[in-house]
Amino acid sequence: MNNLAKTLEKQRSLTDFPFKDYLKFIVPSLIGLLVIMTPVPVDGGVTIPIAYMAGRIHETLGDLIPALAAILITLSVFGSLAAVFLKPAIITENEFLNKLFNVSKFWLMIRFLGMVFVIVTFFETGPEAIYSQDTGGLLLHDLIPILFSVFLLAGFFLPLLLNFGLMEFLGAQLIKVMRPLFRLPGRASLDCLASWVGDGTIGVLLTTKQYREGYYTQREAAIAATTFSVVSITFTIAVLSYLNLAEYFLPYYMTLLIAGFAAAVIMPRIPPLSVKPDIPFEGVKMKTEETIPENTSPLKWGLNQALTRAAKNKGFKDTLMEGGRNVLDMWLGVLPLVMMIGTTALIIAEYTPLFVILGKPFEPLLALMQVPEAGQAAQTMVVGFADMFLPAVIGSGIESELTRFVIAGVSVTQLIYMSELGGLLLGSNLPLKMKDLILIFLLRTLITLPIFVAAAHILF
Repeated sequence: MNNLAKTLEKQRSLTDFPFKDYLKFIVPSLIGLLVIMTPVPVDGGVTIPIAYMAGRIHETLGDLIPALAAILITLSVFGSLAAVFLKPAIITENEFLNKLFNVSKFWLMIRFLGMVFVIVTFFETGPEAIYSQDTGGLLLHDLIPILFSVFLLAGFFLPLLLNFGLMEFLGAQLIKVMRPLFRLPGRASLDCLASWVGDGTIGVLLTTKQYREGYYTQREAAIAATTFSVVSITFTIAVLSYLNLAEYFLPYYMTLLIAGFAAAVIMPRIPPLSVKPDIPFEGVKMKTEETIPENTSPLKWGLNQALTRAAKNKGFKDTLMEGGRNVLDMWLGVLPLVMMIGTTALIIAEYTPLFVILGKPFEPLLALMQVPEAGQAAQTMVVGFADMFLPAVIGSGIESELTRFVIAGVSVTQLIYMSELGGLLLGSNLPLKMKDLILIFLLRTLITLPIFVAAAHILF
């Protein structure tokens, strides 16, 4: 199609679209929003439907999920070994299987170690440091069952948000907000909302898929994936309850919103995120965000773009096929890495003094901010890099409510937890390396710490 034809297509009148195109845009988009991003009350708390359904899958399959995860991780390793060394035609001539299994030898080693860890943990044989309930056991029996279920559901539901025009519609409405505030295209608003209102894991998966399809540059993908994935409201309540601060939820969550917004504005403007190159995913042509024509409202332009995208969708069968590929990609590509990286981080946290040593520089900083029991609180500023709940566990013995409040706040705004989101980020195709995640974690800590300290001094 030449440029003139493309322009004419974009400028079609809204009345030129048949009613079925409106339905193709509205119905799947509403279902996707309902399932992935709409908070609903349940059991005296608040959750999102996809998390609720994931919980029901977890309850139904129960102890089968760790076994299934062990099988999937093993299958991933043997498939990768075959692709890298034997190169069978069934893999090399299939674009999807080749991308899934034909990895570099470094990532093959990571997958192999993930298989070793999952087998040792599943059978509880070998070094206890690997399979204990504080390390590999926590990953295999607590985290991976959640990821298994979320990956299954997200794989099939994400295309409803991506392929039927919702991204184009929201992008047109929010382009004037996202660019100046967060240095992101307008369509990133859905990633941000999915991460903030819904679940950080969903936000990362959504960002990864758009990056691989050419909608984000490396810089934009890195910002979207690491800036907005606030932990769920349910988890914040759990942290506060564990630290005996549940009655302070309202001021706590208000401070969390302020700190999260501050980090979201600052982080895209400083390294390492600001220096990521504005180039697309390898081998993919960049899809630039359309400028809204003069004398056209964002609403009209967004609806036009959305209907154009919906009209191009090939139907239910292709969407279902894409969903199945998404699930396999996450199960076989991400689970081994989460198992390996998360277990390693927890072993370091549990069996070495590394995080105690790394936390020492925070001791004078906390003392300067007049935070009581600064010596005990210092390591909680860094131990969250291994797992998001460890700061609460360590901080629960601190007497000062002010200090526990600060720990509760900082621990849920650091975001880069290797037992969950960190492993997922490294296991994706996002342009983020371990050194990036460490620096992002520390910078978010330094940005949000003074905000929570100030709120704590006002409150206590």
